[in-house]
Amino acid sequence: MSKFSVVSKQVHASLRWRRYTDYRFAASDAVVPLVLQELPKASREFPLAFVALGEAFVPVSVQGIEPGKNLFVAPDGRWVGSYTPANYRAYPFQLVRTADEQLVLAVDEDSGLVTEGAEGELFFQADGTPAPVLQEVFDFLSTLQQNREATARVCAALQAQQLIQPWPIAVELPEGRRQVDGLYRIDEGAFNRLPAEALVALRDLGALPVVYCQLLSMQNLSNLALLARSRPAQPVAAPVSPEAGLDFLNEGGTINFGKIF
Repeated sequence: MSKFSVVSKQVHASLRWRRYTDYRFAASDAVVPLVLQELPKASREFPLAFVALGEAFVPVSVQGIEPGKNLFVAPDGRWVGSYTPANYRAYPFQLVRTADEQLVLAVDEDSGLVTEGAEGELFFQADGTPAPVLQEVFDFLSTLQQNREATARVCAALQAQQLIQPWPIAVELPEGRRQVDGLYRIDEGAFNRLPAEALVALRDLGALPVVYCQLLSMQNLSNLALLARSRPAQPVAAPVSPEAGLDFLNEGGTINFGKIF
């Protein structure tokens, strides 16, 4: 379980936080939300789909074929893929909305990464201002939120053109056929029949890469099934890539939250 509380000087001034050392916190995520800017990289790794969130749709990476099991987290907690979704990279932090609709930084108090000890990163400096790394976390998550809002606008446009349809998936496993429900995909036939003006409108909104990435990514479904079949016999499957490192976004040996993808 997660217990997020707003980061504040009153509560966290004397505390520290540690960076995650494995991905067990994501082990139960069969899907995870994505944003527009990461779709090209994610489409090389995962099957991409949409899931319904109320009356809207959200793009996701499909990481498992049964609820509560992420095939990209090895039993020892290592990430075994070549791309790590941005949604994971600032753990144990996330943005939450206050009663007056302000976005503020929160930390998962049940993560085991908030500590009273001498190890880890400070939340606040001696003068009461946020520590530089904490500010970078907030800036990273704020940029991610902006991208999430742009992604919602694109998905709404695709939905308005009736381009999102149910995606029934059946995967053959040693124990039998497994049906995966609740996923949606682009209706390629409907997309090809769009009138020119609708196609131009989607292009101008930046929606065409979403269409192409989702359609192309469906070929990764066979890789997901292979990973599911091999997991019992080979629990630690692949080397951890540089993008799956534990320093959030590690570029050239320095922590950089300014770029997400």
